[in-house]
Amino acid sequence: MWARGFLDPAHVRQHATAVSENGPTRAVQRGDTDPWPLPHDERDLGELPIAWTHGRKVPLSRALAESDSDALVVLHRGRVVYESYLHGYRAHQPHLNGSAAKSYFGLLVAMIEHQGLLRRDALTRSYIPELAGTGFGDATVEQLMHMTTHVRFADRPYDRVLEAHRYWAVVTPSLRPQGYTGPTTILDHLATARAAGPYGHKFRYENGNVETMAEILRRVTGVSTAELFGELIWSRIGAAQDGLYLLDSAGDEMACGGFAATAMDIARLGEMLRRGGAIGDRQIIPAEVVATIGRVPDGATRRVTAPRASADAPATMSYHDFWWLLDDAHGSYMASGIHGQRLFVAPGSDLVIVHFGAHILSPAVPPPPLVPMFAQIAAAVAGPVPETAR
Repeated sequence: MWARGFLDPAHVRQHATAVSENGPTRAVQRGDTDPWPLPHDERDLGELPIAWTHGRKVPLSRALAESDSDALVVLHRGRVVYESYLHGYRAHQPHLNGSAAKSYFGLLVAMIEHQGLLRRDALTRSYIPELAGTGFGDATVEQLMHMTTHVRFADRPYDRVLEAHRYWAVVTPSLRPQGYTGPTTILDHLATARAAGPYGHKFRYENGNVETMAEILRRVTGVSTAELFGELIWSRIGAAQDGLYLLDSAGDEMACGGFAATAMDIARLGEMLRRGGAIGDRQIIPAEVVATIGRVPDGATRRVTAPRASADAPATMSYHDFWWLLDDAHGSYMASGIHGQRLFVAPGSDLVIVHFGAHILSPAVPPPPLVPMFAQIAAAVAGPVPETAR
């Protein structure tokens, strides 16, 4: 089942768009405000030449069709300049965002810290006593947020892709391999982690960091991840539809990759960030919090090797609070998820791009060069970066 999910675009798309059929979900409430009306100023970008795979140049529309893309939304200075939906995906359908959800969740952590309810130097076990003596229990909040823990599960050799599959097995019974006898709740799964090396010195992409932080926030705030996201962000950005989180059997959200929303609502989230966390005169996220997203950190997460989910990006990017930083002249940062889920924010070119996909993962198939495509779209829409900004 796992192999099929990675090799069959139709199966990937079914899993990504029929979210409520994968298991129980909890709504991230949009609230009772009217949707944020992003104006349209559409441009004919479908014929824009894009440097593509195998050394070719193809029109943007063909690149999207060839790459099993589901949606592309481009905003420039808050106006929708391009919007496309493909392969049977429709604009109103919530779509799993994969690991891009990590970055949205990182905003919640930073906001709670900004309120003084969280300390980065605190050990996990001080918030979750049950994890004392486990790999994540001995980590600090800072190490979780920058993925500088070093754990393995149930004495298995660490394999990032297989461990990601196991999170889906924990949460979604239909994705469990035959004979599965492992944990059936995220917290039980986290408890099987053991330290496998020193912390704080090396970046290591691991979903458990996010899930541990999600449990910490539930303990600190007393509310679910979905309720917190809805209250602090989703109900305040003028989302047109509720978001959704997949739940484990204990009713806890899969924060590392189980969030679903429409492309246009993710575009609203990105545009709010591009504006420094504000919509008009309403400050949704403290400006100080938004300003920290794009700051390239010193230490273990500066210019790290990107995982497969971001293999289309530069060979190295920086990582901060669950966001990927491209270290470019635009001040660009990105939320990135498996199979082609992206939220790309480039403040320097006033650009926001949302991409949903159902790309297969196979060594025989090169990943679509999405981030270079974003850069070409930015150049066409916003023009080249001024020499003084380089």
